[in-house]
Amino acid sequence: MPLRFVPRRFAIALAFLLIQPPFWAVAQSSRIQWEAMRQKMVDTEIVDAGVEDRRVVQAMRDTPRHEFVPLAQRKLAYFDMALPIGSQQTISPPFVVAYMTEQLDPQPSDRVLEIGTGSGYQAAVLSRLVSEVYTIEIVPELARRAERVLRRQKLENVKTRTGDGYLGWPEAAPFDKIIVTCSPENPPKALVEQLAEGGRMVIPVGERYRQNLYLMKKVGGKLEREALRATLFVPMTGEAEENRERLPDGARPRINNGSFEAKADDETENRPAGWHYLRQAERVDLSREARGGVLRFTNKDPGRSSQALQGFAVDGRRVDSLDVSFEARGEGIRFGQKPTEWPYVVVTFYDQRRASLVDEAIGPLRGDFPWTEYSRAIPVPVKAREAIVRLGLLGAVGQLEIDDVSIRKRSAE
Repeated sequence: MPLRFVPRRFAIALAFLLIQPPFWAVAQSSRIQWEAMRQKMVDTEIVDAGVEDRRVVQAMRDTPRHEFVPLAQRKLAYFDMALPIGSQQTISPPFVVAYMTEQLDPQPSDRVLEIGTGSGYQAAVLSRLVSEVYTIEIVPELARRAERVLRRQKLENVKTRTGDGYLGWPEAAPFDKIIVTCSPENPPKALVEQLAEGGRMVIPVGERYRQNLYLMKKVGGKLEREALRATLFVPMTGEAEENRERLPDGARPRINNGSFEAKADDETENRPAGWHYLRQAERVDLSREARGGVLRFTNKDPGRSSQALQGFAVDGRRVDSLDVSFEARGEGIRFGQKPTEWPYVVVTFYDQRRASLVDEAIGPLRGDFPWTEYSRAIPVPVKAREAIVRLGLLGAVGQLEIDDVSIRKRSAE
């Protein structure tokens, strides 16, 4: 029938369908976009940050992180950041996944046990590098979801289980490597027993918000420790977390080593204790200026990350506001790729689900300036249960030095 005889509403619908791209073209375009974002993330946040193992880098390039991220967070999948996945848990930042995997030294014949499946992303990366991956998640909902995603990705060498990861997987032991993606106070005994002689375990150990990644090698039935770097993992779920000997007090928020005097005992003296996720940052000693340790950020490439982070507990039901102060000195500071990329000291608050609530910032810091004191009282959302302080050039170029960072509950006047 000629189109002029088709009822008008049908003609419009037909015309709409004719100008729409076919579904396969839309899917192909979306796949190309995700691929480009993933390659850029690997280049800038993993390779530039120091991960060198070529097999690990390729596994990060080949693993579609967005498939392991909830739809609501998917647009952030290829940013180097932790993202909430439900049940008070997060998917680890890509750099942390790559760095821990590299330290594990995965070999094609390895059988690996992962504790803390979470989204399944770490297991997916490992599956491309080793013979078998056994992964355990204590939260049933997360375990089921991860299993579905891993199955959809056709990763047949990954076996999943719901249960207490600190009990391990005895019937499948021993394991050549064990990777722990939640933070206990000490390595669980069962995992030590299930690690093969000569095997490696990578594990974050310590108090909440004060943790270090350790590489542990089993020699003569015992673990030999090698400290790697400061890190920040979310608290665990379940009895092990509740029974910690030391728990932070959300009614008395504070940060550690804000003076940068303490050196990380696991690093050379250019890394301060208590701070993690350092990018283009180093601890320098300015004793000759009667100042001691400071944190120096240097960046020549607009938009490139230059930062340091630290987490702390804060309960918005008991703390109305925080006094935040620091001293800073700048040289040649200009904005980065975007006019919004300037140095700040930023406090980001999170609720009990670990979803971000709000950012409160002091800055921007511009140009050239001598040592200057900055301070501000910032409000605490009533839903806040924890926070992260982030400081540095944050994409700007130049040199920034920071000292005497303090965050405390604001006293009643």
